Amino acid sequence: MIYAEILAGGKGTRMGNIHMPKQFLTLNGKPIIIHTIEKFLLNDRFDKILVMSPKEWINHTKDIIKKNIGDHDRIVVLEGGSDRNESIMNGVRYIKENHGIFDEDVIITHDSVRPFLTHRIIDENIDAALKYGAVDTVIEAIDTIIQSVDGESISDIPVRNTMYQGQTPQSFNIQKLVGYYEALTDEQKEILTDAAKIFALKGEKVRLVRGEVFNIKVTTPYDLKVANAIITEKINND
Repeated sequence: MIYAEILAGGKGTRMGNIHMPKQFLTLNGKPIIIHTIEKFLLNDRFDKILVMSPKEWINHTKDIIKKNIGDHDRIVVLEGGSDRNESIMNGVRYIKENHGIFDEDVIITHDSVRPFLTHRIIDENIDAALKYGAVDTVIEAIDTIIQSVDGESISDIPVRNTMYQGQTPQSFNIQKLVGYYEALTDEQKEILTDAAKIFALKGEKVRLVRGEVFNIKVTTPYDLKVANAIITEKINND
Protein backbone atom coordinates (compact mmCIF):
# COMPACT_ATOMS: atom_id res chain seq x y z
CA MET A 1 0.00 0.00 0.00
CA ILE A 2 1.02 3.61 -0.51
CA TYR A 3 0.51 6.07 2.32
CA ALA A 4 0.90 9.84 2.58
CA GLU A 5 1.77 11.37 5.92
CA ILE A 6 1.35 15.12 6.33
CA LEU A 7 3.36 16.38 9.28
CA ALA A 8 1.51 19.10 11.15
CA GLY A 9 2.55 18.30 14.71
CA GLY A 10 4.57 21.47 15.37
CA LYS A 11 3.53 24.76 16.94
CA GLY A 12 5.32 27.13 14.52
CA THR A 13 7.16 29.30 17.06
CA ARG A 14 9.23 31.04 14.36
CA MET A 15 6.06 32.56 12.93
CA GLY A 16 6.00 34.98 15.86
CA ASN A 17 3.06 35.98 18.04
CA ILE A 18 0.23 34.01 16.45
CA HIS A 19 -2.78 32.44 18.15
CA MET A 20 -2.63 29.10 16.35
CA PRO A 21 -0.05 26.77 14.76
CA LYS A 22 1.21 28.06 11.41
CA GLN A 23 -0.42 25.26 9.39
CA PHE A 24 -3.83 26.77 10.22
CA LEU A 25 -3.00 30.27 9.01
CA THR A 26 -4.86 31.20 5.85
CA LEU A 27 -3.45 31.37 2.36
CA ASN A 28 -5.85 32.82 -0.20
CA GLY A 29 -8.75 32.27 2.19
CA LYS A 30 -7.94 28.65 3.07
CA PRO A 31 -5.75 27.18 5.82
CA ILE A 32 -2.28 26.30 4.53
CA ILE A 33 -2.73 22.67 5.55
CA ILE A 34 -5.84 22.36 3.38
CA HIS A 35 -3.89 23.44 0.28
CA THR A 36 -1.36 20.71 1.12
CA ILE A 37 -3.92 17.96 1.75
CA GLU A 38 -5.66 18.77 -1.53
CA LYS A 39 -2.43 18.12 -3.45
CA PHE A 40 -2.33 14.58 -2.06
CA LEU A 41 -6.04 13.95 -2.58
CA LEU A 42 -5.58 14.67 -6.30
CA ASN A 43 -3.26 11.66 -6.54
CA ASP A 44 -5.31 8.47 -6.58
CA ARG A 45 -2.29 6.24 -5.86
CA PHE A 46 -2.60 6.90 -2.12
CA ASP A 47 -4.55 4.39 -0.08
CA LYS A 48 -4.58 6.58 3.04
CA ILE A 49 -3.56 10.16 3.84
CA LEU A 50 -2.49 10.51 7.47
CA VAL A 51 -2.59 14.03 8.92
CA MET A 52 -0.52 14.41 12.09
CA SER A 53 -1.76 17.16 14.42
CA PRO A 54 -0.83 18.57 17.84
CA LYS A 55 -3.02 16.79 20.38
CA GLU A 56 -4.93 19.92 21.40
CA TRP A 57 -5.63 20.83 17.76
CA ILE A 58 -6.96 17.47 16.54
CA ASN A 59 -10.62 18.51 16.65
CA HIS A 60 -9.81 21.79 14.91
CA THR A 61 -7.93 19.89 12.20
CA LYS A 62 -10.89 17.57 11.67
CA ASP A 63 -13.29 20.54 11.57
CA ILE A 64 -11.39 22.49 8.91
CA ILE A 65 -10.96 19.37 6.79
CA LYS A 66 -14.70 18.73 6.96
CA LYS A 67 -15.46 22.37 6.16
CA ASN A 68 -13.06 22.70 3.23
CA ILE A 69 -12.91 19.17 1.83
CA GLY A 70 -15.82 17.27 3.34
CA ASP A 71 -15.90 13.75 4.71
CA HIS A 72 -13.28 11.65 2.97
CA ASP A 73 -12.51 8.05 3.80
CA ARG A 74 -8.87 8.33 2.70
CA ILE A 75 -8.04 11.03 5.29
CA VAL A 76 -7.18 10.10 8.89
CA VAL A 77 -6.26 12.69 11.54
CA LEU A 78 -3.83 11.44 14.19
CA GLU A 79 -1.85 12.84 17.10
CA GLY A 80 1.69 13.92 16.26
CA GLY A 81 4.73 13.00 18.33
CA SER A 82 7.23 14.95 20.40
CA ASP A 83 9.40 15.61 17.34
CA ARG A 84 9.40 15.06 13.58
CA ASN A 85 10.58 11.47 13.62
CA GLU A 86 8.23 10.48 16.43
CA SER A 87 5.34 12.01 14.47
CA ILE A 88 6.32 9.86 11.49
CA MET A 89 6.48 6.79 13.71
CA ASN A 90 3.07 7.55 15.26
CA GLY A 91 1.66 7.34 11.74
CA VAL A 92 3.53 4.10 11.13
CA ARG A 93 2.12 2.62 14.36
CA TYR A 94 -1.39 3.46 13.15
CA ILE A 95 -0.67 1.69 9.87
CA LYS A 96 0.69 -1.38 11.67
CA GLU A 97 -2.29 -1.60 14.03
CA ASN A 98 -4.98 -1.04 11.41
CA HIS A 99 -3.60 -2.41 8.14
CA GLY A 100 -0.42 -4.32 8.88
CA ILE A 101 2.94 -3.55 7.28
CA PHE A 102 4.03 -5.50 4.22
CA ASP A 103 7.21 -5.68 2.12
CA GLU A 104 6.20 -3.19 -0.58
CA ASP A 105 4.44 -0.64 1.64
CA VAL A 106 5.83 2.91 1.34
CA ILE A 107 5.12 6.19 3.10
CA ILE A 108 5.45 9.65 1.53
CA THR A 109 6.07 12.16 4.34
CA HIS A 110 5.57 15.87 3.75
CA ASP A 111 5.54 19.14 5.69
CA SER A 112 2.01 20.49 6.11
CA VAL A 113 3.35 24.00 5.44
CA ARG A 114 4.79 23.22 1.99
CA PRO A 115 1.58 23.79 0.01
CA PHE A 116 3.15 24.19 -3.44
CA LEU A 117 4.46 20.70 -4.16
CA THR A 118 3.61 19.38 -7.61
CA HIS A 119 2.07 16.21 -9.00
CA ARG A 120 5.46 15.41 -10.56
CA ILE A 121 7.27 15.60 -7.22
CA ILE A 122 4.69 13.34 -5.57
CA ASP A 123 4.73 10.76 -8.37
CA GLU A 124 8.53 10.67 -8.56
CA ASN A 125 8.70 10.16 -4.78
CA ILE A 126 6.29 7.23 -4.98
CA ASP A 127 8.13 5.62 -7.89
CA ALA A 128 11.57 6.05 -6.30
CA ALA A 129 10.42 4.84 -2.88
CA LEU A 130 8.96 1.69 -4.42
CA LYS A 131 12.16 1.07 -6.40
CA TYR A 132 14.91 2.14 -3.98
CA GLY A 133 13.39 2.28 -0.49
CA ALA A 134 14.51 5.77 0.54
CA VAL A 135 14.08 9.13 -1.21
CA ASP A 136 14.70 12.79 -0.40
CA THR A 137 13.44 15.80 -2.36
CA VAL A 138 16.13 18.44 -2.95
CA ILE A 139 17.07 21.48 -4.97
CA GLU A 140 20.58 22.52 -5.93
CA ALA A 141 22.16 25.03 -3.55
CA ILE A 142 22.20 28.50 -5.10
CA ASP A 143 24.26 30.28 -2.47
CA THR A 144 27.64 29.16 -1.17
CA ILE A 145 27.19 27.05 1.96
CA ILE A 146 29.23 28.10 4.99
CA GLN A 147 29.83 25.64 7.82
CA SER A 148 30.62 26.97 11.29
CA VAL A 149 30.93 24.69 14.29
CA ASP A 150 31.01 27.48 16.89
CA GLY A 151 28.76 29.98 15.12
CA GLU A 152 31.48 32.60 15.17
CA SER A 153 34.00 31.57 12.52
CA ILE A 154 34.15 29.48 9.34
CA SER A 155 34.90 25.80 9.81
CA ASP A 156 34.50 24.80 6.17
CA ILE A 157 33.18 25.97 2.81
CA PRO A 158 31.96 22.88 0.92
CA VAL A 159 32.10 22.78 -2.88
CA ARG A 160 28.79 24.31 -3.92
CA ASN A 161 28.06 22.03 -6.88
CA THR A 162 27.91 19.07 -4.49
CA MET A 163 25.51 20.83 -2.11
CA TYR A 164 21.73 20.54 -2.12
CA GLN A 165 18.95 22.03 -0.02
CA GLY A 166 16.54 19.53 1.45
CA GLN A 167 12.80 19.86 0.94
CA THR A 168 9.98 17.36 1.35
CA PRO A 169 8.50 14.89 0.54
CA GLN A 170 10.82 12.32 2.04
CA SER A 171 9.67 8.82 1.23
CA PHE A 172 10.53 5.40 2.60
CA ASN A 173 9.87 1.70 2.56
CA ILE A 174 7.99 1.34 5.83
CA GLN A 175 9.54 -1.95 6.97
CA LYS A 176 13.06 -0.59 6.50
CA LEU A 177 12.17 2.69 8.22
CA VAL A 178 10.82 0.87 11.28
CA GLY A 179 13.80 -1.48 11.48
CA TYR A 180 16.39 1.29 11.20
CA TYR A 181 14.58 3.63 13.58
CA GLU A 182 14.16 1.00 16.28
CA ALA A 183 17.89 0.22 16.04
CA LEU A 184 18.82 3.81 16.95
CA THR A 185 19.93 4.66 20.48
CA ASP A 186 17.90 7.17 22.49
CA GLU A 187 20.76 9.66 22.04
CA GLN A 188 20.68 9.24 18.25
CA LYS A 189 16.91 9.70 18.20
CA GLU A 190 17.22 12.97 20.13
CA ILE A 191 19.68 14.59 17.69
CA LEU A 192 18.19 13.30 14.43
CA THR A 193 15.97 15.98 12.90
CA ASP A 194 15.81 14.41 9.44
CA ALA A 195 14.27 11.03 8.65
CA ALA A 196 16.50 10.48 5.61
CA LYS A 197 19.54 10.48 7.89
CA ILE A 198 18.17 7.38 9.62
CA PHE A 199 18.85 5.52 6.38
CA ALA A 200 22.17 7.26 5.74
CA LEU A 201 23.45 6.23 9.19
CA LYS A 202 22.79 2.60 8.27
CA GLY A 203 24.74 2.91 5.03
CA GLU A 204 21.60 2.86 2.89
CA LYS A 205 21.58 5.00 -0.24
CA VAL A 206 18.96 7.74 -0.24
CA ARG A 207 17.96 8.63 -3.79
CA LEU A 208 17.30 12.21 -4.85
CA VAL A 209 14.16 13.61 -6.45
CA ARG A 210 14.45 17.13 -7.78
CA GLY A 211 12.18 19.60 -6.02
CA GLU A 212 11.18 23.09 -7.07
CA VAL A 213 12.37 26.49 -5.85
CA PHE A 214 8.74 27.44 -5.17
CA ASN A 215 8.19 24.35 -2.98
CA ILE A 216 8.84 26.57 0.03
CA LYS A 217 8.20 25.88 3.70
CA VAL A 218 6.08 28.58 5.34
CA THR A 219 7.94 29.09 8.61
CA THR A 220 8.23 32.87 9.16
CA PRO A 221 6.03 35.92 8.45
CA TYR A 222 8.24 36.64 5.43
CA ASP A 223 7.57 33.13 4.07
CA LEU A 224 3.84 33.73 4.40
CA LYS A 225 4.14 36.91 2.31
CA VAL A 226 6.11 34.99 -0.33
CA ALA A 227 3.50 32.20 -0.32
CA ASN A 228 0.70 34.69 -0.85
CA ALA A 229 2.63 36.22 -3.75
CA ILE A 230 3.12 32.77 -5.32
CA ILE A 231 -0.54 31.83 -5.06
CA THR A 232 -1.66 35.24 -6.36
CA GLU A 233 0.58 34.81 -9.40
CA LYS A 234 -0.78 31.30 -10.01
CA ILE A 235 -4.37 32.60 -9.87
CA ASN A 236 -3.58 35.46 -12.25
CA ASN A 237 -1.92 33.08 -14.72
CA ASP A 238 -4.77 30.54 -14.72
